[in-house]
Amino acid sequence: MYIIIKTLKYATNLWPYYIGVTLSSILVALTGIAIPFILAAATNLMVDVVRGGQADVSGALWLAVALFGFDIANTLIRNYGGYLGDVMSVKLKAQLSTRYYEHLLKLPQSYYDGELTGTIINRLNRAINEVSNFLNMFANNFFQMLLTTFITVIIVWIYSWELALLIVVIYPLFLWLTALTSKKWQKLQTEKNLEVDIASGRFAEVVAQIKVVKSYIQEKLEHRHFRRRYHKTVMLTREQSKYWHVMDVVRGFVLSAIFFLIFAFIFVQTVEQKFTIGEMVLLITLINALRLPLFSMSFIVDQFQRAITGAKDFVVAMELAPEIQDKPQAHNLEVDKGYIEYKEVNFGYNHDHTILNNVSFAINPGEKVALVGESGEGKTTLSNLLMRLYEPQSGEISIDGTNINVVTQNSLRRQIATVFQDPALFSGTIRENIAYAHPRASHAQVVVAAKAANAHSFIEKLDNGYDSEIGERGIKLSGGQKQRIAIARAILKDAPILILDEATSSLDSRAEHLVQEALDRLMKGRTTLIIAHRLSTIAHVDKIVTIKNGTVDEVGVPSDLAQTNGIYAQLLQLQMGATDAAKKKLKTYDISA
Repeated sequence: MYIIIKTLKYATNLWPYYIGVTLSSILVALTGIAIPFILAAATNLMVDVVRGGQADVSGALWLAVALFGFDIANTLIRNYGGYLGDVMSVKLKAQLSTRYYEHLLKLPQSYYDGELTGTIINRLNRAINEVSNFLNMFANNFFQMLLTTFITVIIVWIYSWELALLIVVIYPLFLWLTALTSKKWQKLQTEKNLEVDIASGRFAEVVAQIKVVKSYIQEKLEHRHFRRRYHKTVMLTREQSKYWHVMDVVRGFVLSAIFFLIFAFIFVQTVEQKFTIGEMVLLITLINALRLPLFSMSFIVDQFQRAITGAKDFVVAMELAPEIQDKPQAHNLEVDKGYIEYKEVNFGYNHDHTILNNVSFAINPGEKVALVGESGEGKTTLSNLLMRLYEPQSGEISIDGTNINVVTQNSLRRQIATVFQDPALFSGTIRENIAYAHPRASHAQVVVAAKAANAHSFIEKLDNGYDSEIGERGIKLSGGQKQRIAIARAILKDAPILILDEATSSLDSRAEHLVQEALDRLMKGRTTLIIAHRLSTIAHVDKIVTIKNGTVDEVGVPSDLAQTNGIYAQLLQLQMGATDAAKKKLKTYDISA
């Protein structure tokens, strides 16, 4: 129960609903308990009449009216409590979902590098659904059952401590028998959750890359992998369910035996005239009312265990502390010139293997600098470190002499615009995607950015212009169109520093010309870090930084580096060669001629 309470700490503002549900449950329990007393009184009245007593018609009618009143009150209060429970459940689900999403957005890039998208989504749905469903069931059923049981035990104790003791024994005995089952049940449930998470993660990947699946004719392979995961969940469920229900039969036999003792005791005591007929009816009615909830407790415990398993996933995710946090005295970064400096930067995605070793270089204000090196040498990592998506293990990165570790992440990223090789667009309209950099931008500002990105002309030709839906990841647009939308977004941001994972490497010549023209406008007057993929682009930068074995090999202008025997000079020589070996070597540098 502790893990459930820990989960509820993320929704403490719902206390009015918790109180309302609690009060409703108390009233439902009290009105429910009142009914057996009325039935007992009516029974005694009838027994008196049978024994020759005077017929009390008005008394009988008043008892009927009381029965009707408590019955109606019980129905109204139970349904009002159910309404509060339903609203509480959906509010709890909404709030936990929102808090989870908010927390995920704060987690570093490294968290997403190690998790499948579908797994993250599935964990959210399963954990929060199971917790909110259990609490809804708890509010509408289980809590009332606990209150009814507590009150019943007190009433029965007044008549017979032996009966009360038998009732009290049932609960710890049932819980002990259930605890014997729970450890194995939760282990199997965790295995099932893992299989479903993996299947869901792969499902999301396949849907996102369906063209690859179809082009390689691997639909059957993907379906087979997916089916295998769910087949394993079926096998685990069979084992889990068989084990649970066998143990439930054992629990049922034990409960039946105890109820047999209880009813036998009541009947004998009544025959011996220690209980009146009315008291017998009262006790049987009260205790029998506990019978159904007790036998259905297996379902409640089943839901409870699912909630615990889900809550563990939720709490573990929520307690992940972001590795990158603003310092207590962090201030906003204001870029005046745009001078960037890397000083002896060391970094690795794990402590056993470093990618960057004592990397040092500077980018002057307004300068265009290209990073060149073989694939995996850390070119993209250097740009990610500048945006503080990761932290260097040692060394310093500064902008205008200010260490980026001492400024707020938001203010840092506000000063940097990015254009990726793969344009990252969202489903929605063209206007929304361009304005993603500045959601409050006017239509005129969006159009100006689109024109500067050479995108306005093709946007106007679309049926709905800037309000045209582009589909998931911009699937309805061509590669060149998507890149121009991404560039327009960066132009609208109007940041003094630009990171450019060169966006023309996979385009045809016409699209490349339009995109390159837009990039030239974007780079003008901005300090630009380029992850180069084309030799033609490298030749027109102000400075080249070559990376070799995770460290800086050369720094210089293209004309100077062309005369050395370094990486850039070798690339130029490879460009002259038409052999397969030369082309293969260029590919290791992610470079195309």
